[in-house]
Amino acid sequence: MASDVPPPELLEEILSRLPVKSLLQFRSTSKSLKSIIDSHHFINLHLKNSLSRSLIIQHKFDLYQLQIDDHDDFSKSMMIPLNHPFTTKITPVTRNRTRTMALIGSCNGLLAISHGQLAFNHPNNPNEITIWNPSTRKHRMIPFLPLPIPDIMESDNINRCCLCVHGFGFDPLTGDYKLLRISWLASPHNSFYDSHVRLFSSITNSWKIIPSMPYSLIYAQFMGVFVENSLHWIMTKKLGGLHPSLIVAFNLTLEIFNVVPLPDVHNSNESFEIDVDVLGGCLCMTYYETTKVDVWVMKEYGSRDSWCKLFTMVKSCYDLPLKSLRPLGYSSDGKKVLLRVDAEKLFWYDLKSAQVSYVEGIPDFHGVMFCVGSLVPPSFPVDNSKKKENRTSKSMRRYLF
Repeated sequence: MASDVPPPELLEEILSRLPVKSLLQFRSTSKSLKSIIDSHHFINLHLKNSLSRSLIIQHKFDLYQLQIDDHDDFSKSMMIPLNHPFTTKITPVTRNRTRTMALIGSCNGLLAISHGQLAFNHPNNPNEITIWNPSTRKHRMIPFLPLPIPDIMESDNINRCCLCVHGFGFDPLTGDYKLLRISWLASPHNSFYDSHVRLFSSITNSWKIIPSMPYSLIYAQFMGVFVENSLHWIMTKKLGGLHPSLIVAFNLTLEIFNVVPLPDVHNSNESFEIDVDVLGGCLCMTYYETTKVDVWVMKEYGSRDSWCKLFTMVKSCYDLPLKSLRPLGYSSDGKKVLLRVDAEKLFWYDLKSAQVSYVEGIPDFHGVMFCVGSLVPPSFPVDNSKKKENRTSKSMRRYLF
């Protein structure tokens, strides 16, 4: 009598296309299914085949998951409140203080979230950070790391503050999830000192010192943009004066800073700004001029010639504050782009017709990002076979521009 049980490889392939909620239910039904679902191989296979994607929306101190269907329709009724790791720490009293919560980054179904003072604060005020999987509800806290204070600032106890930015991503060579913190200390006279760069490793559960970088943040882009194996910010060589804007990347594998080549933009008007985002897995640059906005996509990471202008929005054609426009992602059919404007509204831009349509019913938000459904745990084991396989000069060369 033939067995009704499919071969293990086929069973894994079928299971890998199911949502996390179903897998967690199956996991508790038998030891054999639990063994399959908990395996490192299956977690990677499920991540590769995952069809579930959602928007994580931050509204004040609360987080919501907005599931996106095959028709790219979503509304307020589809928003699911999330019981995030900082929920119990946010009380009616703390809501009225300067402490805040922020989304730092999303990678492979994991979110990095901070809870603490605003980005401009006293150097040693605690700023808690957690890495959390909203699908499995598992998380891990990152140990707090005080900022080193230069001797010149030790005797100055008035208005001493710092600016911190963070980035979260994955190092494919070591299978390590890493968190980067860049901080600048400031004196009461607003004189910024050299940057302090620290890198947290999920594998070692510790911070390490990275040599300071010769760049300054242009504006408060507190979240690093993760593309390929690098984190990105808009920076400049030096604040003040006529120093050009740069896309500065931190390579999580080589643990060094690079400057990403910009597209050849011919502009006679010096009044322009740029932003950096991720769109469809590619590095994306938003180029603001006085009367229009261009959205560029880098098709092949690191190659200047692969920059392609995706679309242009002319100010006279739209009743939108274009300077605050940021792309988030493509529709399921790739024909539209979801954008946020004023940092609190969402709308679709049709690439063919150039028409826009607002997403109704979503409350004003303070942060938003895409997140895939995955089984990836906050403490992810190292795939030693992959690590050994990748340690070749050829694989190392592909991380360089």
